[in-house]
Amino acid sequence: MKKIIITKKDNLEEEINSGSMSRFAGVSEGLSGAKNIHLAIATIPKDRCSTTHFHTNCESAIYVLSGSGIFLHGEKMDIEEEINEGDFIFVPDGALHQPINTGEKDLKLIVARNTPVEIVKEQSELGRKDC
Repeated sequence: MKKIIITKKDNLEEEINSGSMSRFAGVSEGLSGAKNIHLAIATIPKDRCSTTHFHTNCESAIYVLSGSGIFLHGEKMDIEEEINEGDFIFVPDGALHQPINTGEKDLKLIVARNTPVEIVKEQSELGRKDC
């Protein structure tokens, strides 16, 4: 029989930060032995952002848990879309993106991906640098 793993909120796995964005996993290879899925919560403080980056080996699904901001994306990072609590975002592998908190409180994102370990390539010359 396969084992169910419950990770308590005080036992999350701290992941690599991206710019001002911090991320803590609750379902990961290390915590639960997951092989085909990963689930984390990311936080971006007010007026801050992640770096511009893309994932080479996975798709991501993002749910805006609370807060508001802008999601920059596109080949030249020229697409700017507002994101708000309750929005879902699909990010295919290889798609440049940068979440930016423009709201009055922390922007909290639930992030799921279809691999236990992501490979991230940062593109610091693109996107916003003032956050």
